[in-house]
Amino acid sequence: MSKSLTLAPIALALALTGCGGAAETEDGATSGDTIETVAAPEGQQWSTTVSQTEAGGYVMGNPDAPIKLVEYMSITCGVCATFGEAAFTSIRDDYVESGRVSFEIRNFVRDPLDLTAAILSRCGGEGPYFALTKQALSNQAPMFEKAQGMGEANYNSILQSAPNERFVKLAEELDLISYFQQLGVSEDQAKACLSEEATAEKLMADTQAAVKDFDVQGTPTFLINGQKIDGTSWNVVETKLKEAGAR
Repeated sequence: MSKSLTLAPIALALALTGCGGAAETEDGATSGDTIETVAAPEGQQWSTTVSQTEAGGYVMGNPDAPIKLVEYMSITCGVCATFGEAAFTSIRDDYVESGRVSFEIRNFVRDPLDLTAAILSRCGGEGPYFALTKQALSNQAPMFEKAQGMGEANYNSILQSAPNERFVKLAEELDLISYFQQLGVSEDQAKACLSEEATAEKLMADTQAAVKDFDVQGTPTFLINGQKIDGTSWNVVETKLKEAGAR
Protein backbone atom coordinates (compact mmCIF):
# COMPACT_ATOMS: atom_id res chain seq x y z
CA MET A 1 0.00 0.00 0.00
CA SER A 2 1.41 3.41 -0.86
CA LYS A 3 0.38 7.01 -1.19
CA SER A 4 -1.08 6.11 -4.59
CA LEU A 5 -3.97 4.60 -2.62
CA THR A 6 -5.32 8.09 -2.04
CA LEU A 7 -5.42 8.78 -5.79
CA ALA A 8 -7.31 5.69 -6.94
CA PRO A 9 -10.82 5.96 -8.46
CA ILE A 10 -13.67 4.76 -6.27
CA ALA A 11 -14.36 1.55 -8.19
CA LEU A 12 -10.71 0.50 -8.17
CA ALA A 13 -10.04 1.64 -4.62
CA LEU A 14 -12.84 -0.47 -3.21
CA ALA A 15 -11.36 -3.52 -4.93
CA LEU A 16 -7.82 -3.10 -3.62
CA THR A 17 -8.32 -5.83 -1.03
CA GLY A 18 -11.01 -8.39 -0.36
CA CYS A 19 -13.72 -8.18 2.23
CA GLY A 20 -14.56 -11.45 3.89
CA GLY A 21 -13.44 -13.74 1.09
CA ALA A 22 -9.65 -13.90 1.44
CA ALA A 23 -7.79 -17.16 1.72
CA GLU A 24 -6.25 -17.65 5.14
CA THR A 25 -3.56 -19.88 6.55
CA GLU A 26 -4.03 -22.64 9.10
CA ASP A 27 -4.86 -21.33 12.54
CA GLY A 28 -2.56 -21.73 15.52
CA ALA A 29 -5.17 -21.86 18.28
CA THR A 30 -4.97 -25.18 20.08
CA SER A 31 -7.14 -26.74 22.72
CA GLY A 32 -5.83 -26.13 26.21
CA ASP A 33 -6.79 -25.98 29.84
CA THR A 34 -9.42 -23.51 30.94
CA ILE A 35 -7.82 -20.22 31.92
CA GLU A 36 -8.90 -18.65 35.17
CA THR A 37 -10.44 -15.18 35.18
CA VAL A 38 -8.20 -12.24 36.05
CA ALA A 39 -9.71 -9.49 38.20
CA ALA A 40 -9.25 -5.89 37.08
CA PRO A 41 -7.53 -3.46 39.46
CA GLU A 42 -9.85 -2.14 42.15
CA GLY A 43 -12.23 0.47 40.81
CA GLN A 44 -11.53 -0.44 37.17
CA GLN A 45 -13.10 -2.58 34.46
CA TRP A 46 -11.18 -4.38 31.76
CA SER A 47 -13.78 -3.36 29.17
CA THR A 48 -12.95 0.33 29.69
CA THR A 49 -9.19 -0.19 29.74
CA VAL A 50 -8.01 0.87 26.27
CA SER A 51 -4.54 1.70 25.00
CA GLN A 52 -2.74 2.08 21.69
CA THR A 53 -0.36 -0.67 20.66
CA GLU A 54 3.01 -0.71 18.96
CA ALA A 55 1.32 -2.26 15.91
CA GLY A 56 -0.82 0.86 15.56
CA GLY A 57 -4.05 -0.66 16.83
CA TYR A 58 -6.14 -0.09 19.94
CA VAL A 59 -6.47 -2.85 22.51
CA MET A 60 -9.29 -3.25 25.01
CA GLY A 61 -8.80 -5.20 28.20
CA ASN A 62 -6.11 -6.72 30.35
CA PRO A 63 -2.78 -5.81 28.70
CA ASP A 64 -1.34 -9.05 30.06
CA ALA A 65 -4.27 -11.23 29.03
CA PRO A 66 -3.09 -14.76 28.17
CA ILE A 67 -5.34 -14.80 25.08
CA LYS A 68 -4.88 -11.94 22.65
CA LEU A 69 -7.50 -11.54 19.92
CA VAL A 70 -6.64 -9.19 17.06
CA GLU A 71 -8.96 -8.13 14.26
CA TYR A 72 -7.69 -6.48 11.09
CA MET A 73 -10.72 -4.44 10.11
CA SER A 74 -11.76 -2.02 7.36
CA ILE A 75 -14.53 0.49 8.00
CA THR A 76 -15.67 0.07 4.38
CA CYS A 77 -15.97 -3.72 4.75
CA GLY A 78 -19.52 -5.02 5.03
CA VAL A 79 -18.43 -8.33 6.55
CA CYS A 80 -16.59 -6.37 9.25
CA ALA A 81 -19.79 -4.50 10.05
CA THR A 82 -21.72 -7.78 10.23
CA PHE A 83 -19.11 -9.29 12.52
CA GLY A 84 -19.17 -6.26 14.79
CA GLU A 85 -22.94 -6.42 15.13
CA ALA A 86 -22.83 -10.10 15.99
CA ALA A 87 -19.74 -10.18 18.17
CA PHE A 88 -18.79 -6.92 19.86
CA THR A 89 -21.04 -7.11 22.91
CA SER A 90 -20.10 -10.72 23.62
CA ILE A 91 -16.38 -10.10 23.11
CA ARG A 92 -16.53 -7.20 25.55
CA ASP A 93 -18.83 -8.68 28.21
CA ASP A 94 -18.09 -12.40 28.04
CA TYR A 95 -14.39 -12.43 27.22
CA VAL A 96 -12.59 -9.12 27.74
CA GLU A 97 -14.30 -8.39 31.07
CA SER A 98 -13.01 -11.72 32.41
CA GLY A 99 -9.43 -10.55 32.03
CA ARG A 100 -8.59 -13.69 30.06
CA VAL A 101 -8.89 -12.09 26.62
CA SER A 102 -7.75 -8.77 25.22
CA PHE A 103 -9.27 -7.47 21.98
CA GLU A 104 -7.29 -5.33 19.58
CA ILE A 105 -8.56 -3.69 16.40
CA ARG A 106 -6.00 -2.77 13.76
CA ASN A 107 -7.26 -0.64 10.88
CA PHE A 108 -6.50 -2.15 7.49
CA VAL A 109 -7.14 0.70 5.06
CA ARG A 110 -8.56 -0.46 1.72
CA ASP A 111 -9.46 2.81 0.00
CA PRO A 112 -9.62 6.59 0.49
CA LEU A 113 -13.09 6.41 2.07
CA ASP A 114 -11.86 3.86 4.58
CA LEU A 115 -8.76 5.90 5.34
CA THR A 116 -10.83 9.04 5.96
CA ALA A 117 -13.20 7.26 8.33
CA ALA A 118 -10.32 5.50 10.09
CA ILE A 119 -8.61 8.83 10.79
CA LEU A 120 -11.81 10.18 12.32
CA SER A 121 -12.38 7.06 14.42
CA ARG A 122 -8.98 7.70 16.02
CA CYS A 123 -9.50 11.41 16.49
CA GLY A 124 -10.89 11.12 20.01
CA GLY A 125 -7.92 9.12 21.27
CA GLU A 126 -7.91 5.83 23.14
CA GLY A 127 -11.09 6.04 25.22
CA PRO A 128 -13.73 6.55 22.49
CA TYR A 129 -11.98 4.53 19.78
CA PHE A 130 -14.09 1.36 19.98
CA ALA A 131 -17.36 3.26 20.23
CA LEU A 132 -16.45 5.55 17.30
CA THR A 133 -15.37 2.59 15.18
CA LYS A 134 -18.63 0.76 15.89
CA GLN A 135 -20.61 3.85 14.87
CA ALA A 136 -18.51 4.34 11.74
CA LEU A 137 -19.25 0.77 10.65
CA SER A 138 -22.97 1.38 11.12
CA ASN A 139 -22.71 4.42 8.81
CA GLN A 140 -21.53 2.47 5.76
CA ALA A 141 -24.67 2.78 3.66
CA PRO A 142 -25.00 6.60 3.93
CA MET A 143 -21.25 6.98 3.34
CA PHE A 144 -21.33 4.84 0.19
CA GLU A 145 -24.40 6.68 -1.09
CA LYS A 146 -22.63 10.02 -0.66
CA ALA A 147 -19.51 8.64 -2.35
CA GLN A 148 -21.42 7.45 -5.39
CA GLY A 149 -23.20 10.79 -5.60
CA MET A 150 -19.93 12.72 -5.75
CA GLY A 151 -19.14 11.77 -9.33
CA GLU A 152 -15.77 10.52 -10.47
CA ALA A 153 -14.51 13.90 -11.68
CA ASN A 154 -15.23 15.58 -8.34
CA TYR A 155 -13.77 12.64 -6.44
CA ASN A 156 -10.55 12.63 -8.45
CA SER A 157 -10.27 16.41 -8.15
CA ILE A 158 -10.46 16.15 -4.36
CA LEU A 159 -7.79 13.46 -4.29
CA GLN A 160 -5.49 15.68 -6.33
CA SER A 161 -5.67 18.33 -3.59
CA ALA A 162 -2.76 19.03 -1.27
CA PRO A 163 -2.19 16.13 1.17
CA ASN A 164 -3.24 18.24 4.16
CA GLU A 165 -6.53 19.16 2.45
CA ARG A 166 -7.77 16.08 0.56
CA PHE A 167 -9.15 14.13 3.52
CA VAL A 168 -10.88 17.20 4.96
CA LYS A 169 -12.59 17.76 1.62
CA LEU A 170 -13.49 14.12 1.25
CA ALA A 171 -14.94 13.97 4.76
CA GLU A 172 -17.02 17.07 4.03
CA GLU A 173 -18.40 15.50 0.83
CA LEU A 174 -19.25 12.32 2.74
CA ASP A 175 -20.87 14.23 5.63
CA LEU A 176 -18.44 12.48 7.96
CA ILE A 177 -17.41 15.61 9.85
CA SER A 178 -21.00 16.35 10.83
CA TYR A 179 -21.58 12.66 11.59
CA PHE A 180 -18.63 12.47 13.97
CA GLN A 181 -19.68 15.79 15.53
CA GLN A 182 -22.78 14.00 16.77
CA LEU A 183 -20.44 11.44 18.36
CA GLY A 184 -18.41 14.01 20.29
CA VAL A 185 -15.64 14.96 17.83
CA SER A 186 -15.77 18.70 17.21
CA GLU A 187 -15.47 20.15 13.71
CA ASP A 188 -12.13 21.79 14.52
CA GLN A 189 -10.83 18.59 16.07
CA ALA A 190 -11.92 16.53 13.06
CA LYS A 191 -10.32 18.89 10.56
CA ALA A 192 -7.09 18.97 12.54
CA CYS A 193 -6.94 15.16 12.54
CA LEU A 194 -7.72 14.91 8.84
CA SER A 195 -5.07 17.50 8.00
CA GLU A 196 -2.29 15.58 9.74
CA GLU A 197 -0.39 13.86 6.92
CA ALA A 198 1.56 11.66 9.32
CA THR A 199 -1.64 9.93 10.47
CA ALA A 200 -2.61 8.82 6.96
CA GLU A 201 0.96 7.75 6.20
CA LYS A 202 1.12 5.69 9.41
CA LEU A 203 -2.18 3.94 8.67
CA MET A 204 -0.97 3.01 5.19
CA ALA A 205 2.37 1.82 6.58
CA ASP A 206 0.57 -0.32 9.17
CA THR A 207 -1.50 -1.85 6.38
CA GLN A 208 1.68 -2.70 4.48
CA ALA A 209 3.09 -4.28 7.63
CA ALA A 210 -0.05 -6.43 8.03
CA VAL A 211 0.39 -7.81 4.53
CA LYS A 212 4.08 -8.47 5.09
CA ASP A 213 3.96 -9.84 8.64
CA PHE A 214 0.70 -11.81 8.62
CA ASP A 215 -0.19 -12.14 4.93
CA VAL A 216 -3.43 -10.23 5.50
CA GLN A 217 -5.19 -10.20 2.13
CA GLY A 218 -8.72 -9.24 3.16
CA THR A 219 -10.86 -8.12 6.03
CA PRO A 220 -11.80 -9.12 8.57
CA THR A 221 -8.73 -11.20 9.42
CA PHE A 222 -8.24 -12.51 12.95
CA LEU A 223 -5.21 -13.49 14.98
CA ILE A 224 -5.18 -15.35 18.26
CA ASN A 225 -1.89 -15.05 20.08
CA GLY A 226 -0.20 -13.97 16.87
CA GLN A 227 -1.51 -16.82 14.70
CA LYS A 228 -3.98 -16.19 11.90
CA ILE A 229 -7.16 -18.25 12.13
CA ASP A 230 -9.27 -19.58 9.28
CA GLY A 231 -12.68 -17.91 9.36
CA THR A 232 -14.47 -14.59 9.52
CA SER A 233 -17.64 -15.38 11.49
CA TRP A 234 -18.17 -14.88 15.21
CA ASN A 235 -19.06 -18.56 15.56
CA VAL A 236 -15.61 -19.55 14.28
CA VAL A 237 -13.75 -16.92 16.30
CA GLU A 238 -15.59 -17.76 19.50
CA THR A 239 -14.85 -21.45 19.03
CA LYS A 240 -11.15 -20.67 18.70
CA LEU A 241 -11.22 -18.51 21.83
CA LYS A 242 -12.76 -21.38 23.77
CA GLU A 243 -10.21 -23.80 22.39
CA ALA A 244 -7.48 -21.45 23.61
CA GLY A 245 -8.88 -21.66 27.14
CA ALA A 246 -11.48 -18.87 27.37
CA ARG A 247 -14.32 -21.06 28.65
